[in-house]
Amino acid sequence: MPSTPLDTHYQIETPEGIDLPLRPAGLPSRALAFAFDLGVRGIIMGILLVPLALLGNVGIGLGSLLLFVVSWWYMVLFEVLNHGCSPGKQVMGLRVVQDDGTPIGWSASLIRNLLRFVDMLPFGYFLGAISCLQHPHFKRLGDLAAGTLVVYRELPLVRPSIPQAPALRLSFALELSEQRAILGFAERQAELSAERVHELAAILAGPLQVPAPRAVEQLNGVARGLLGPT
Repeated sequence: MPSTPLDTHYQIETPEGIDLPLRPAGLPSRALAFAFDLGVRGIIMGILLVPLALLGNVGIGLGSLLLFVVSWWYMVLFEVLNHGCSPGKQVMGLRVVQDDGTPIGWSASLIRNLLRFVDMLPFGYFLGAISCLQHPHFKRLGDLAAGTLVVYRELPLVRPSIPQAPALRLSFALELSEQRAILGFAERQAELSAERVHELAAILAGPLQVPAPRAVEQLNGVARGLLGPT
């Protein structure tokens, strides 16, 4: 059993004192990403080796060189030049970073990928799989040596849109819970039916002293006023 409990979060504190939460990727998603990359490499090799086979001994030599480049540099080039993402990791929403959350560099990528042959011992990915399952942040041996971590890529946050309305300020102060309720109402309107929108507006209209017939319009205006210029 691992000495540290397995966790799905990896907390980093930046030099500015900001906490940066990362989500380490587990064995299943990493295995699928590797399988995808293996298929891509197979397709590349198949396309390029066919014309080389027509060149006789020269083609055999070039094919051996190509096999070396694709086998060992495919991952390194993509990880360093594509923000830690090989095609397989891109599909699975993963990326490789340093332990401190910074982008992976040439030396770290070379180390983690050259040590794949150790992770593959004695067959398949046996040692690498055991290491991933035993480590609290799902690191294989290559990651331990290189100081790297495979994490889920964070999707950019999209700010919810609020219906267009003239900004309106009430004559009295709103509590924080009331401000949240109004903003939540405005942000969720696009997801609700017209009947539900008017039902919620009627509920909010009374405590906020907003006329019921124009509750939706005025609540949107109050939400605009709370946000200020955007």
